[in-house]
Amino acid sequence: MEKNKFATVKVGVQVIIDLIADKNAKEAENKLAEVSEDLDELLDFAQEDEDLLEVSKYQVLLNQLHQKIVGLNGQATSSN
Repeated sequence: MEKNKFATVKVGVQVIIDLIADKNAKEAENKLAEVSEDLDELLDFAQEDEDLLEVSKYQVLLNQLHQKIVGLNGQATSSN
């Protein structure tokens, strides 16, 4: 699998992190869904153990970012 495929996911993850930092939960959630779809596609075509390991690392990271987004949504609700 080409490394530049993971580069796209890496850039997407950085965008999610930036959106979380800006407290833009809705856009972060949308971007997370987009990156998750890209990652699922990479998983479908992964053939080597190295690729599967890389995909799993990003899955864990996306899960952690999702938890942060959920936390932001809670903050937005409690501040209203």
